[in-house]
Amino acid sequence: MTPEIRFTRLSDIEQAEILVHMSDPRVAEHMPLLRFDWDAATVAGFVAKKEECWARDGLGHWAFLSDDRYVGWGGFQKEGDEWDFGLVLRPDAFGLGVRIARQAIDLAMTDERIPYVTFLLPPSRTNLRALERLGARQVGEIEYDGETFLKFRLETD
Repeated sequence: MTPEIRFTRLSDIEQAEILVHMSDPRVAEHMPLLRFDWDAATVAGFVAKKEECWARDGLGHWAFLSDDRYVGWGGFQKEGDEWDFGLVLRPDAFGLGVRIARQAIDLAMTDERIPYVTFLLPPSRTNLRALERLGARQVGEIEYDGETFLKFRLETD
């Protein structure tokens, strides 16, 4: 049976769950900006910052649940005039990425504030078929906080 995927706010998740998730070295493999260890204070600050995005922009990052089990976080964050989509799953849920991304992109397609979505991926991510299946195309490379990322764009209108 296909699991039910739900989106909820990060503030609804036990912070200990997020700490375990973000402390897993397999998660950090493709996150070049993750240059620190997570602790309870880091998680609290992270959740507060993501809630600020919701208050400021009316949209932000969710926690993702699969059959009511926390499997990761991600969503939309306004970067200048662009809406960037990110997805960070627990290793045991990596296979749900395309399904969760598609569900989020479907929401973006109904939101007139979002004419397109951008995705930033580190060059270590060599399997890009999921983005291709979503319809995104590479538009270049950018440097962010001293790291190079591949930039993709998906039209939503």
